[in-house]
Amino acid sequence: MSQNIGYIRVSTVDQNTARQLEGLKLDKVYTDKCSGKDKNRPQLTIMLEHLRAGDTVHVHDISRMARNVGDLLELVESLKAKGVTLKFYKENMTFTADANDAMQDLMLTMLGGIYQFERSMMLERQREGIAIAKKEGKYKGRPQSVDRERVSQLLDEGVSIRKIATQLNISPSTVQAVKKERATS
Repeated sequence: MSQNIGYIRVSTVDQNTARQLEGLKLDKVYTDKCSGKDKNRPQLTIMLEHLRAGDTVHVHDISRMARNVGDLLELVESLKAKGVTLKFYKENMTFTADANDAMQDLMLTMLGGIYQFERSMMLERQREGIAIAKKEGKYKGRPQSVDRERVSQLLDEGVSIRKIATQLNISPSTVQAVKKERATS
């Protein structure tokens, strides 16, 4: 029996997901609260494994599915190949296995490119803002979560990377990063 599946994505935990597929009767909804920069999203992965031929995936808009054109096109093609219908509501676009619409494919690629560009511009403005704030002494970055002096002290004492990580409740890669920083300075 085919199902109506909703996919919702917001970039941060604080954002509200309610408006995205409001009013639709769905059998199951998968919600990710993370960036759409790539396909490495827990609920997207689970949804893709769950889907069967005949199912329909409902998404508010293209940018909720992906903010990378390559990933977007790959996701759409893989769903079509599985026999799954994909509906984007904001853009009023539907993709099915049995329909090939060159104009709709072009629009998907163009809109996906615009969303990817939009994300790149947002990140660029963010970097510029941080650079200005640093110059003005207003941006200090996030607080240090690792006591680098303690890690250095333990390294000097000959304690192994793994033991330092366990003792300070940090990852071994963090200890290695501190060790590398020391070697380059």
